[in-house]
Amino acid sequence: MANIKRFEDIKAWQLARDLANEVYSIGEEGYAFRDFGFKDQIRRSAVSVMANIAEGFERFSDKEFAQFLNIAKGSAGEVRSHLYIALDKKYITEQEFDRLKELCETVSKHICKFMKYLRG
Repeated sequence: MANIKRFEDIKAWQLARDLANEVYSIGEEGYAFRDFGFKDQIRRSAVSVMANIAEGFERFSDKEFAQFLNIAKGSAGEVRSHLYIALDKKYITEQEFDRLKELCETVSKHICKFMKYLRG
């Protein structure tokens, strides 16, 4: 992890970027959410994950960074929770749900690893 010079080098941020793009692509592939408020909320949650990792990295201390990682992890959980509604309302297929849920869990695991690294 010593090779990290910018937030774009952080694996958790890279995965969070993938997650945000996957969430955005749902509507672009013909499985658009009918509920525009819901679509906006799940997209905001997904973007929040990567944004909080980036913002935390740009802070002055590891303690502040860890706090932003904590917020990012919470946002990943929020996306995962929204996915259940998207599945229940048939806004996404089970295959999409499984893929996105797994990606959310992977992002969360990488954030946790980075938090542990920062805390020493």
